[in-house]
Amino acid sequence: MELTDSEKAVLDGSEGIARQKAMELIVKYGTALGAKRLVDTNNVCGQMVPERGRYEAFAGDLDALYSRYGLDSDEVVQFPKVKAFTCQLETPMDPDPEWLAAQGKDIVDHDHYLESEQWLSGRGIELMCTCTPYQVGNVPVKGEHCAWMESSAVVYINSVLGARTNCEGNASAAASMLVGKTPYWGFHTEEHRIGTHLIIIDTPIANFEEWGLLGYYVGNAVGDSVPVLDGIRVVPTRDELKQFGAATASSGGVEMYHIPGVTAEARSVDEALGGRKPLEVHHYGPVERRQTYTEINELGDNVNVDFIMLGCPHYSIEQVEQVCTLLDGKHVRDGVNLWVFVPRALKDLANRNGYTQIIKKAGGALMSDSCPALGHLMPKGTTVMATDSAKQAHYLPSIMGIEAWYGTTKECIDAAINGRWEGELK
Repeated sequence: MELTDSEKAVLDGSEGIARQKAMELIVKYGTALGAKRLVDTNNVCGQMVPERGRYEAFAGDLDALYSRYGLDSDEVVQFPKVKAFTCQLETPMDPDPEWLAAQGKDIVDHDHYLESEQWLSGRGIELMCTCTPYQVGNVPVKGEHCAWMESSAVVYINSVLGARTNCEGNASAAASMLVGKTPYWGFHTEEHRIGTHLIIIDTPIANFEEWGLLGYYVGNAVGDSVPVLDGIRVVPTRDELKQFGAATASSGGVEMYHIPGVTAEARSVDEALGGRKPLEVHHYGPVERRQTYTEINELGDNVNVDFIMLGCPHYSIEQVEQVCTLLDGKHVRDGVNLWVFVPRALKDLANRNGYTQIIKKAGGALMSDSCPALGHLMPKGTTVMATDSAKQAHYLPSIMGIEAWYGTTKECIDAAINGRWEGELK
């Protein structure tokens, strides 16, 4: 790998042992990937708040923990202030004491969480605590080189915003935040961002549920390739694109897609494909739509639901408002739990707008910072979940051993109120 003089100096220890180890890790990582050089980054997102077991395994010594898991070092080094702008992604729990017991947590978990946050903020890490940093202020611009974790966030900023990042891991993100560098490979390069597979849309895609179904189909169809969608007639909303990308990254491994005229780097199908013929062409019509709906709901059998989960990826304030409208004058059925997840900054906005109280009065909970899939959080005794998240419907049954139903937000709220799943593909 070709390094600049300043990069070589850091590698030689000119900025201390922690940054030296970070540079060593980045160079090893990039070399293994075939990167010829590094690129500057001033936008890193990582998952840094440790779960309780890992915290206690290091007796609360976070320098030791991050030396091991952030720098791949058995030697404990003092973790300095980050060099790149860095934000914390979603975390293992919602620290609000009101919801500790419901999550299966206690005051010890709460105290560990706050200690971790204080440690992170002391090193310059912004505590956004969400899988959707672009909803609360971290909005990278087109062409900006980033080093982000979280598959749904990666596919969103690559595609919708035209920023450039690969889906990083804990160690590579931690190293990047200390040295402001990331390997120049993959989606940082022009070549890798060119579309490879063409998806011809032969049925209307006009709402949140439909974008989830389409994303689930596309991920299955293309794996980790770069799909190009042709036939989208209605400009999708931000929330629909958020849903679509998360679904493609769950059923497949999509990190970037193109919708000509909508996403950042494609004015036409030909431009998205770089003037080449697609490797494969897939058609998504009524038959594929029905098959996808059946597949995503194949782990649902019992229609008596006891858990409604909304907000994966984290809900926007518009989606919270929609939930409040659907809940107006109604109440969640006894024995059913309704959890809605948002970024912490939007929880504050929801508090100010009265949305939190509306949801609580109806018997639900507006939560932040985490989600059931990441934190392995569910109400005790849960057996059947309903969700409007294709991502959550894909992951949670295998993670937590439950049944799951996928449908519209309205169908989910109706299930919360009635205790029964009555959703269907219309």
